[in-house]
Amino acid sequence: MPLASGETTDISNVFAANRAVGSVTFETVLSAGITRRGNVHEAGSLRVRFPSPDTRGLSAVLVNTAGGVAGGDRFDISIDAGAGSALTLTTAAAEKVYRSHGPAATIDVSLRVQAGATLAWLPQETILFDRARLSRRIDIDLHEEASLLLAEIVVFGRAAMDERMNQGAYGDRWRLRRGGRLIFAETLRLEDDIGGKLAQRATAGGGVAIATVLVVPGTEEIVERVRSAAATFTGEVGISAWNGFALARFCAKDAAALRGDVMTLLAQVDAKALPRLWLN
Repeated sequence: MPLASGETTDISNVFAANRAVGSVTFETVLSAGITRRGNVHEAGSLRVRFPSPDTRGLSAVLVNTAGGVAGGDRFDISIDAGAGSALTLTTAAAEKVYRSHGPAATIDVSLRVQAGATLAWLPQETILFDRARLSRRIDIDLHEEASLLLAEIVVFGRAAMDERMNQGAYGDRWRLRRGGRLIFAETLRLEDDIGGKLAQRATAGGGVAIATVLVVPGTEEIVERVRSAAATFTGEVGISAWNGFALARFCAKDAAALRGDVMTLLAQVDAKALPRLWLN
């Protein structure tokens, strides 16, 4: 509809008013030897569902009812795994991050794992479309007697659809504290000509899918078990242990191949941790 004489509109304000905002906050508690959900708060387009009980603990599935992530969207996730509880969390599907005409989408994740608790943070992959802009932050507060298994997969475009991420921005900031002490920190940032940078040998050598897996506590025994499976990996995989945790890196030219490599590693670390949704 044409604007009336003298009428103006602020496109940026219209854009901001139509952005998705969502948050999920919940806790788990151990009651009579069984992990149960405690307080749960949902807002906006984020939801969490708890499928049928698992004998190993509680399973949770995050659902984004917005159908994806677009520029300017904001999502917050906060989880508190109570003392002695066991939680495995995944997502209902791969999260798609669409192109942005301006601001970046932001995802902030806060994980607290108390004494004797176990948290497996295993979302399905994040897929970045061409010209997507995403800023993500993951903060983990781990008790010295708690356990963590965390895997994050990022795919730059959908190669199966002959789509690649050529331009855009991707920032990922991780901080892991154990017993209040910072033991791991890193920030990854790719901007502008992402496709060209991924093609460089020093970056990804043409790979379009990357992943990081954190295992706490992580030992040389875990490292050796993973390395014993090296012949089955189809992409590049490296793993080391220090500061009481193990860290694995993945890079592949195909998202399906990388997902298979991550599943192989998870089987070596904890064969029962893999969520059922990963197998669909």
